[in-house]
Amino acid sequence: MKKTIITVIGKDTVGIIAKVCTYLAENNVNILDISQTIVQGYFNMMMIADMNASEKAFETLSAELKALGEEIGVKIKMQHEDIFNCMHRI
Repeated sequence: MKKTIITVIGKDTVGIIAKVCTYLAENNVNILDISQTIVQGYFNMMMIADMNASEKAFETLSAELKALGEEIGVKIKMQHEDIFNCMHRI
């Protein structure tokens, strides 16, 4: 399984989750776990996703998610699970 960590951060607006999840579904990226919070108007979401079934390369998905984030006014970052784990290891 090719797991990836996707984070979305920005000012809360209507449709952020819908647009991100629609993009992932259209590209056969399965959301395994999702957590989101809104604190004083700021939106924060973290997802663990499986991109095994996607025909697109990691780099392409990452770039398209970044562009989607710019379009809807949030920052979207995608990282390989192993890199994320190494960065947050104690």
